[in-house]
Amino acid sequence: MKLADQAIRAGYRINSFETLGSTNDEAMARAHRGDRGKLWIVASRQTGGRGRQGRSWTSPPGNVYASLLLIDPVPQVLAPQLGLLAGVALMDALSLFVATDQPIAIKWPNDIVHAGAKLAGILVEGARCRDGRFACVLGFGINRQSHPSDLPYAATDLFSVSAERPNVDDVVSALSLSLDQALTLWDRGRGFLHIRSRWLERALPAGTRMSVASKSHKLDGLFETIDDQGRLVLKTSDGQKTVDAGDVFLMDQPVPKIG
Repeated sequence: MKLADQAIRAGYRINSFETLGSTNDEAMARAHRGDRGKLWIVASRQTGGRGRQGRSWTSPPGNVYASLLLIDPVPQVLAPQLGLLAGVALMDALSLFVATDQPIAIKWPNDIVHAGAKLAGILVEGARCRDGRFACVLGFGINRQSHPSDLPYAATDLFSVSAERPNVDDVVSALSLSLDQALTLWDRGRGFLHIRSRWLERALPAGTRMSVASKSHKLDGLFETIDDQGRLVLKTSDGQKTVDAGDVFLMDQPVPKIG
C-alpha cells in the first residue's frame, strides 16, 4: 500500500497490517513508544474497531480502516479543530469516487453521508505522552465494499454509490493527499477560518432538520452553521442553540436512546 507522492514528499509514512484490534490504538501505542508522527496505520480488518464514545465499529474485510498519527500538531486547546479538518479532507477524497449526480455531504460532527446514509466516520483522539509530547490520532472508517444493516440509522458504501469500484490503495492514497493539503491550509490553527469555510461548503444544507442526542437530553432543530469554534448551531423552537457535543441524527430517521 502506497501513499500519494505529495504525502511521501511531505514526510508521511505508512505501516499496513492484515488484522489489528484498532488502527487508532496502534497509532497511539506508537506515539507512546516515541514515534515522531506523520505515520499512517492501515488495516484490512479490525477486531476492536470503535466509533465515538467507545461504540463498536463493524470492521469486515473490504472496507478502509486508517489512522494518522500526528505529534504536537497544535496546542492542545485547538485540537478539536482537527475533527473539522479531517471531515473536509475525507469529503474531498471520497468525492473523487462518487459521481457528481450522487452528492455526499458532511454531517456534524464526524460523518460523511450520502442521501442521509452514513458512508464514513471519523474518530479523533488525543493523549499526552510521558515525555510531554501531545499525540493526536485521526481515525477513518470508510464503508468501501459493504455496510452494516443492523444500525439504528441508514448506511451505505462506496460500491453502492460509485460508478467505479475503487480499490483500498486508491482510497488511502487519495485520503493521504487530501489530508496533507488540509493540514497545510489549516497551518496549525492559523488557517482555521479557511477550513471552517470549506467545511460549510461541504456540509448538509442549512435548514436540514436534525436531532442531537446525548445521555442527558435531546434537542431538535434546523441546522444553521458552525461557529468559529466548530460548535454546531441549531435553530430551535426556543431560539438559537449552540451544541458542543452529541450524536446527530437526521429527523427523517429514528433517533435511538443514547446511554
